[in-house]
Amino acid sequence: MIFDSDCILCSHWVRLILSHETSPTIHFASSHKTVGQQLASDFGYAPEDLDLTYLVICNGEAFAKSDATFVLLGELKAPWSWLRILRIIPRPVRDAFYDLIARNRLQWFGRKTDCLIPTPEQRTRFLD
Repeated sequence: MIFDSDCILCSHWVRLILSHETSPTIHFASSHKTVGQQLASDFGYAPEDLDLTYLVICNGEAFAKSDATFVLLGELKAPWSWLRILRIIPRPVRDAFYDLIARNRLQWFGRKTDCLIPTPEQRTRFLD
């Protein structure tokens, strides 16, 4: 997962994933660091694209916006995984809602002034 490590909402999403994933297999990279930007570039995303989405790379494919969210929900324990039912909503509608939140997330939730500090066990899962 390539995410905006300065965004409070994004950082809370990472914490939720770490707390509720079925197995510790998800790796994380900041969209502001070289590793995250290089991974994104490998899949055709420019650094400015990462201002409006996070990316999930799974089995050699990059997922963005609501599709990325559904990939991650599939890796979480119930009841979080049950939210995948929302995938029945057409992608243009889901992504319009996603875009609304992405455009306003920093105004609504703010920027982090402190870093997400992973536990020693989680540290190896952060790529940069």
